[in-house]
Amino acid sequence: MKPLSFAFLLVGTTAVLIGMSWGIQMSASGDHTLSPAHAHLNLLGWVSMAIFGFYYHLVPGADEGVLPKAHFAASVGGLVLIVPGIVLAITERGETLAKIGSVLTVLGAVLFLVVLVRTGRRSVV
Repeated sequence: MKPLSFAFLLVGTTAVLIGMSWGIQMSASGDHTLSPAHAHLNLLGWVSMAIFGFYYHLVPGADEGVLPKAHFAASVGGLVLIVPGIVLAITERGETLAKIGSVLTVLGAVLFLVVLVRTGRRSVV
């Protein structure tokens, strides 16, 4: 497996295991107050990271250059900041971390779009 694909899938699998454990904890306690943060962890962490990982594994050359690495950094940075940021926002302790995480997450999506267009153009000849 390609290193970038492995990295995305490793982050995604770690996120889903944390997300599942968190979901079990919320269910057992009956307190679902933080479910928006839990949902973001599962969606951005598991679903998005897995899709990115599979794309980089399946598309020849997509993982080459600095852009895919910047995509990884922005996406992981966004995930690491947005989830606790949402927790802080829900508990009324500030929204700054969620905002920074959101910007990084959007930046990661934009970078992926550029990678997608760049690699897609190569195959449409």
